[in-house]
Amino acid sequence: MRLFISRALPDNVIDRARATFDVTLRTETTSLSQDEMIASLRGFDLVLPTLGDCYTAEVFKAANNIRAKLLANFGVGYNHIDVDAARAHGVAVSNTPGAVTDATADTAMTLILMTARRAGEGERMVRAGRWEGWHPTQMLGLHITGKTVGIIGMGRIGEAIAARCHHGFGMNVVFFNRSPKSLPFPALQMDSIREVARTCDILVIAVPGGADTRHLIGPDTFVAMQPHAILINIARGEIVDETALIAALDSVQIAGAGLDVYEFEPKVPDALIARENVTLLPHLGTATLEVRTAMGMLAMDNLEAFAAGKPLVSPV
Repeated sequence: MRLFISRALPDNVIDRARATFDVTLRTETTSLSQDEMIASLRGFDLVLPTLGDCYTAEVFKAANNIRAKLLANFGVGYNHIDVDAARAHGVAVSNTPGAVTDATADTAMTLILMTARRAGEGERMVRAGRWEGWHPTQMLGLHITGKTVGIIGMGRIGEAIAARCHHGFGMNVVFFNRSPKSLPFPALQMDSIREVARTCDILVIAVPGGADTRHLIGPDTFVAMQPHAILINIARGEIVDETALIAALDSVQIAGAGLDVYEFEPKVPDALIARENVTLLPHLGTATLEVRTAMGMLAMDNLEAFAAGKPLVSPV
């Protein structure tokens, strides 16, 4: 079977793919163009796409004579794939949940600590040669031990973040989730995002992307947050209304933000780049060799299962 892989992946994953399939590996690191996506659906039996490869309903319609039977997405998030359109055209979709959980939760903790303790600002000061030595009131930040973390979305990743905050930093955990959720440690589920925002010192976004969650976090949320509170987003950029976030920072409604994702990625607003109280990472959520290899291997599990006529390991 012919397999198209849209980006370079760890060597072990590519070697495994080539041992089983006739592989075409695209070497560019940018997202697929519409023409490339149409060609992949027409010319290959299987496609391994990833974030930014926007297989919309329009792409499936334009492809028309579709040969592909599976999009084995590299990543847990699949809001860049119109799953209903794929199914309507006889194309199954899988993803890579589980493999990303701990790495993404670790990135959330990185952003919490960097933003609360002003680590990015401090590093820039040292690199620029502007540090004049220690003194008792230099760069005073937010002490996170014992604070309250609010988590929006209590799936695998949300729970992993909550566990780190509770067990590692003695933090109180409050959260909003669309369905009831019980955790194996103290955590209070609240009835609304606004209630969580009013209560917490650190608000972490951990819901899936997609039409249902676009701009889920906007002006109402920022108005409810405490002036010393910080926002952390390790989910999808479009969940947070960036214009509203910038306005909240400018008006000191909130104290800062830590972002690994952006609404119009890879474009980052100059108004965020210019702010010292905002930590900006280049979508590092799962960026370790071990995790990216595990993600690729799970994608391969799905591809090989499909080729063998077996059920997908992690279907969408």
